[in-house]
This record gives sequence, structure tokens and C-alpha cells, in this order.
Amino acid sequence: MSDSVLNAMTVDVEDFFHVSAFESVITPEQWKDYQPRVDKNTRTLLDMFAKHKIKSTFFVLGWVAERYPELIKEIHAQGHEVASHGYAHRRATEQTREEFTADVTRSKNHLEDLLGEALTGYRAPSFSIGYDNEWAFEVLAELGFQYSSSTYPVKHDLYGTPDWPRFAYMRKEGIIEIPIPTHKVMGRQTPIGGGGYFRLYPYTLTKSLISGYLKKEKQPYSFYFHPWEIDADQPRMVNAPLKSRFRHYVNLNKTQGKLERLLSDFSWGTMKDVYNIAK
Repeated sequence: MSDSVLNAMTVDVEDFFHVSAFESVITPEQWKDYQPRVDKNTRTLLDMFAKHKIKSTFFVLGWVAERYPELIKEIHAQGHEVASHGYAHRRATEQTREEFTADVTRSKNHLEDLLGEALTGYRAPSFSIGYDNEWAFEVLAELGFQYSSSTYPVKHDLYGTPDWPRFAYMRKEGIIEIPIPTHKVMGRQTPIGGGGYFRLYPYTLTKSLISGYLKKEKQPYSFYFHPWEIDADQPRMVNAPLKSRFRHYVNLNKTQGKLERLLSDFSWGTMKDVYNIAK
């Protein structure tokens, strides 16, 4: 293990047809037309985490929790943290305050009823809290969340707050925001938090970037990915834009092997444990 610092392992529990990259070709009304793969893929991840004796935070989509309650109970029973990813994977930037409140409330209430305990964490789909909807933090605080991980301080066509803080901080609304990590060189911030970048970069580069981040910043690192990213056999959305297809399908067949190395090379825990969120 290359570093003894405890870092946060996180999983956004959603299926391949939920992703923002495909929202132009798949509507929520069409989700029922696809065979879900999230249950099997997530259980594979649970086995991997058990093998490496690590705990993770699972940001669960309410849509998934309603259809696979036993999966969510198993995540919880194995000692992982369950947090909210909203209900319908609709970006916060595409919702009014009232719609956002209803979406997050539905997810939070269902997960808390299912598990019998309060949730403390939330992550917006596609890191979609930013300049134009900071009111979302007020909503999260009002709903009783203690932390969010909903911002990415980079420039991206779907998200990004490049001039916002790069490390965990207390917001004026009374909620801790934990941004996705970036590597900063000569004023330019490169995404290193996981997802498609993890699949795109050679593993040796990823390991070097994480190690450099830990050494330079003296901050814990957090990593995110999705259950569909270990599923090379998932259906192909041939009608989706070329850029979206590249982002979604690049190196799916290599992800699980890379994850095995990542889990071995660094120390991992839940968001609550890494960032000392009150339980």
C-alpha cells in the first residue's frame, strides 16, 4: 500500500440508462424498456470491497432503491455508508427549487425508511450544483443533510465551478461541501476524481496523480465511479452523440482490473470517516 492516508471511496449507484450523457436519447419514461443491470454490478463491487476489506460510501439513486430494496439493505448490512443521489437522476441545474426539493426529499425519505436511520450525505447528479443554483445547499441543509459532494472545480460542458474551493469546506448554509479532487499545475486544474477520466488514463498515471495530490495538498483524496463502469457487456446506445458514446464506453473492459489495483494501492474508507462527519 503506497500511502497510509485514509481516502474516500464512493459509488454513484445508478444504471447505464440513467446517465446524463444519454439524456438526449433516453427519457425517464423509457427507462422501463431497458433491463436493469445495477443490482448485479453493485453486488460485484460489494464482493470486491469485501475482498480488500474496505468500506465505501454509496450514493444511491432513489429510483434504484425503490426497485432493489434488498440490495440497499445489503450495502448497509456490510457496513458501508448509504447516502442520497437524488431520485430520478435529473441534474439540479435543470430543476426549480421546488422540483429539486421534491426529488431529494423522495429519495431521502425512502432510504431512511428502508434503513431505519438518518442519511447525512448527498451528491447531485453530474455534480450539478454551481453558480446559478447555490440555493440547493440551503435546501440540503433544511432537509437535514450534513455534507454534500456535488461540485467539481473544473471546466466541463455538463458541470464545473473552477474558481470554487478544491478541498472540503463549510458552506455559509451550514453544510460541508466536499469537491471532487483536481490536480493543479500552473493554475490549470485537471480532473483526477475518477469516472471517465479513470477509465481513460493509464493506471500508472492515475496512481501518480493521486500520490502527487496526497503529497502536495496534504488533503485526503476522494474517488467516484459507477456500477455500470465495470460492465463491458451493457447495451450500446447507438443513437447517442459520438462524444457521449466515447465518454461512456471507453475502456469499460479495463475498469475492474484498474479498480483492483486502486483498492490495493491506497487506503479507503467512507466519506463520513474520512471527513469526520458527525454520525
